[in-house]
Amino acid sequence: MRRIFLSTTLISGLAFGSAAFAQTAPTPVVSPEVHSDNRVTFRFRAPNVKEVALSLEGASKDATMQKDEQGVWSVTTEPLTPDFYGYAFVADGVHLIDPSNPSLKPNLLNTTSQVHVPGPASLPWEVSDVPRGEVHHHFYKSAVVGDHRDFYVYTPPGYDARGKQTYPVLYLLHGFSDDASGWTAVGRANIIMDNLIAQGKTKPMIVVMPLGYGAPEILRGGFGAFRNTELRDRNFTKFTEALLTEVLPRVESAYLVNKDRNARAVAGLSMGGSESLLTGLNHLDTFAWVGAFSSGGLAEEFDKDFPALDAKANQQLKLLWIACGTDDRLIELNRKLRNWLAAKGIHKVDVETPGAHTWMVWRRNLAAFTGLLFR
Repeated sequence: MRRIFLSTTLISGLAFGSAAFAQTAPTPVVSPEVHSDNRVTFRFRAPNVKEVALSLEGASKDATMQKDEQGVWSVTTEPLTPDFYGYAFVADGVHLIDPSNPSLKPNLLNTTSQVHVPGPASLPWEVSDVPRGEVHHHFYKSAVVGDHRDFYVYTPPGYDARGKQTYPVLYLLHGFSDDASGWTAVGRANIIMDNLIAQGKTKPMIVVMPLGYGAPEILRGGFGAFRNTELRDRNFTKFTEALLTEVLPRVESAYLVNKDRNARAVAGLSMGGSESLLTGLNHLDTFAWVGAFSSGGLAEEFDKDFPALDAKANQQLKLLWIACGTDDRLIELNRKLRNWLAAKGIHKVDVETPGAHTWMVWRRNLAAFTGLLFR
């Protein structure tokens, strides 16, 4: 048996070091702190920073934070509507996540922190005691785009891969800068579907959430990349091709899917809203239900983007649902699109709700849209 002996000097040194650490370690910062009245206090330790502000999803402007004698900056909001909010600290002009908060809102260009302001169980994104579906993660090599990519599939409660019951399918698309996990990791689509199915508000369905980039290099240019017409068009065109020739066949071979066009829907947010319109309205032989939430990235050349679309589409469309928040910078584009569709005689449902270009709007859009599907 080996015996290890520590000298008195070493033991004393370790004890002194531990005591010194205990004396100098700063008190942990509590952030965010959600109060009973739905106000939220955010805190950030940065004694050497000159200025810190809170950038909160949905807020019209950043909120100035104040520093105390310990070098901790803080700000308390007004009461927030129950939901999930992304946020960041802007320290001397640099956007930072909250080091005291492990909850993140993932994003390919700008990952931020996230805070949950809890609400009643009646809200569709709140976890409640209902039967749960499952989320499956798939990977494949795309011959269309030339990369390795993924997609997620939600199956509703009671789905049995060995059974005979088939289900309608919603292809649900994320926005620019999100990845394929956006609708589950941030949008809470699986929680929303579980709750609405349990309440009888939504038909049981399979939801497929693919990666939304036909030209992934578009991410390198940030949000300004959509000014590059060739790159934007290639991104949209290749995405549609990958969805129709790679993702859809994989889903229909692996899951109990109703393959009738009347049992297929496509919808998405922002870039994904435009992709839903371009894919759905130009492939009415494949999709009967189309939803667009805060569509972005479309040029105002609707005759070019939808060359064959006319009033005859009404015979095939079960639903065309176009929504946007009234505070969204994209509201005018969406209104122009709706006016163009009206001039073409296309039947549609126009939805304008309070809110900006945020997940708080899109979660509510998803809950409202899915309640109309496959009726």
